[in-house]
Amino acid sequence: MARRPRLSKAELELMDLIWERGESSVRELQETIPEKRRPAYTTVQTLVGRLEEKGAVRRSRRVGNAYLYEPAITRRSTYRRLIDELVEVFGGSATPIVSHLIESGKLTLEDLRVLEREQSKRKDGAE
Repeated sequence: MARRPRLSKAELELMDLIWERGESSVRELQETIPEKRRPAYTTVQTLVGRLEEKGAVRRSRRVGNAYLYEPAITRRSTYRRLIDELVEVFGGSATPIVSHLIESGKLTLEDLRVLEREQSKRKDGAE
């Protein structure tokens, strides 16, 4: 099973860019961030270094003096870990989380119907 490292919010935001862009240099990543909230090159370089240490990205090749980085973990496995950790905070029950999502309007009745259909398909496929 692939490692699922714990990532900070800033690291997750950077990983989203890497998942979207694919193989990228630090400069390319830094320039992709909207100018209003663009961190310094060295900040992005530090974050990429941390992601590499955690096994979230790996150097794929070198172009000139720049390394290109690619994801070493999937978005799906990363989000699963985050969700699993959140559910653990609530004693293993997803009910408080789902209840909040419904109350806040972030989860609609139509969303629940779609999830129910997907669950039925999984059950039918498992039989």
